[in-house]
Amino acid sequence: MRVVVADDAVLIREGLVRLLEEFGCEVLAAVGTGTELVAAVEELRPDVSVVDVRMPPTFTDEGLRAAVAARQKVPGAPILILSQYVEVSYADDLLADARGAVGYLLKDRVVDVEEFLAGLRRVAGGGTVFDPQVVAQLMVRRRRDDPLGSLTPREREVLALMAEGRSNPAISRELVVTEGAVEKHIRGIFVKLNLYADDTDQHRRVLAVLAYLRS
Repeated sequence: MRVVVADDAVLIREGLVRLLEEFGCEVLAAVGTGTELVAAVEELRPDVSVVDVRMPPTFTDEGLRAAVAARQKVPGAPILILSQYVEVSYADDLLADARGAVGYLLKDRVVDVEEFLAGLRRVAGGGTVFDPQVVAQLMVRRRRDDPLGSLTPREREVLALMAEGRSNPAISRELVVTEGAVEKHIRGIFVKLNLYADDTDQHRRVLAVLAYLRS
């Protein structure tokens, strides 16, 4: 994978660079501001960018805003937010174009390197991966006209696990049901969200997750 890293903390930024290179990634640029991130994505067209939320000058949500700006410059540019903080102010904008290829993981909750790299690969491949705590914060902002109102509680559980980037076998283990049951629930989700079979399952899966996160 060709990667851009954006984090204002030099030690964390350099640590990520060394980690990614150790596991065979090519780091195209390592930057410390949102402006540099947007320029790097536009010029270098990485397979995925790893972005912190809080960067100069105000150290609030510059990283998220820069990620949104980068995807406006390069539509669908894969972005993985990797931060210590849950900041939802611009998360809706990051999700708004329904293209997928976005993720939001919390640094302190990434258990191991393989988990992080798996999430990075998923986002680079057009998928989504979200920390459960991020999902919970996004759900606080649920609108009244909830498009997921027709889903059963079990279908909502399945969709929540899909938002975390879980595969069907992983979902079946978590819920202690068969993979066949998981597939049935996912088909039901697709139908109720009007995600029809003329799209690929992967694309419908991404659209379902984005509908869940934006609801």
